[in-house]
Amino acid sequence: MNIKEELIRKIDSRTLKMGVCGLGYVGLPLAVDKAKHGFPTIGFDVQKTKVDMVNAGVNYIGDVVDADLSQLVSTGMLWATSDFGFVREVDFIAICVPTPLDKHQQPDIRYVRDSVQAIAGNLRRGMIVVLESTTYPGTTEELVKPLLEKGSGLKCGEDFYLGFSPERVDPGNLIYKTSNTPKVVGAVGEDATEVIARVYRAILDGEVHTVSSPAVAEMEKILENTYRNVNIGLVNELAMLCHKMGIDIWEVIDAAKTKPYGFQAFYPGPGLGGHCIPLDPYYLSWKAREYGFHTSMIESSMMINDRMPEYTVERAGKILNRSQKALNGSRVLLLGAAYKQDIDDYRESPALRVMEEFQRSGAKTAYFDPYVPRCRYKGQWYESLPALTLPALRTYDLVVVTTGHTCVDYETVAASGVPVFDCKNAMKAVAHRENIEVL
Repeated sequence: MNIKEELIRKIDSRTLKMGVCGLGYVGLPLAVDKAKHGFPTIGFDVQKTKVDMVNAGVNYIGDVVDADLSQLVSTGMLWATSDFGFVREVDFIAICVPTPLDKHQQPDIRYVRDSVQAIAGNLRRGMIVVLESTTYPGTTEELVKPLLEKGSGLKCGEDFYLGFSPERVDPGNLIYKTSNTPKVVGAVGEDATEVIARVYRAILDGEVHTVSSPAVAEMEKILENTYRNVNIGLVNELAMLCHKMGIDIWEVIDAAKTKPYGFQAFYPGPGLGGHCIPLDPYYLSWKAREYGFHTSMIESSMMINDRMPEYTVERAGKILNRSQKALNGSRVLLLGAAYKQDIDDYRESPALRVMEEFQRSGAKTAYFDPYVPRCRYKGQWYESLPALTLPALRTYDLVVVTTGHTCVDYETVAASGVPVFDCKNAMKAVAHRENIEVL
């Protein structure tokens, strides 16, 4: 029996042993879904805290059901370790590690490289390796493949299969989770593509769409998020123009989205956050320079979005000026630290950039976020106010809505009489708006 036949037999009989490298927002939900569908699964992570929590059945990711994790761990279907020697025991391993930018806004792929090297030292014949981390087109074949072959002495396509299947995780989405979101698979060779797609069809409920190569799948993921970056950049620029023209951008968007075709609504805000949208266009523009190509439209949208925290503070300064107050020395309360509403994820959150800009201007800042009681930014920890009360609100000179959490009592915020700069149009239902200005 050859490698392909043996792997298909294991997939169909639910005896394929699974592994997930990186137990964060992408990796832990994927590991849980694998185990829920009857595949014994090992989670790998260099952070001992995460490993210990998984092994104790303690959940720390919003998109994972607490009872599911606890039940899978108690039955032995899922466990975690920091010892990559156990890679030898799995047949399939997905790499779900962060791919941030470095201080020069260039791809930082050290987590991918370190994970691949750790796997390569334990790779055996008949295994499948799939990269899920968002990255630039070419990573799988130009970086991962040579590292695996060099570290293991095995040959891709003959001794092991390699592919790329981009993660699609939208924290807080009430409809689409890991299990029911369509999956894209691109692999090195037709056999690898067929087998990897078969794995995902066995563990996910959504459609599995195959493409001709890992590079196509990598570019597809970049397109998804660059599409959003460019359109958000467009609407952010229009928001600045509409403010100068005395036009309500939110009303404009509400009118435009009544068109049933050819238009999708995007909304302005104080910046971009999350694990993909603010970062992915930089990966593409960096890679494009290798071919002497400049992604001018994409880079323009990136510049607009990157400027929004600064623009937010500029607008806030003008609001304070109307009350004969300066930014320097003013007390400013930010409502929201998470990068989007109703979640606890503050990765790349624009609220933190806005806070930094206020502090640079000499303002004294605090924040309230019921989902993020504590957050760390540039090596410093910040703590949320415990509650929003009228006496507490009235100690501030300005309130800035940076995240539109639906659980916040915006009526109380408005009733405080403190000027409010609503960057998310979260207070649109508030009737008395004398002290509210929207982005």
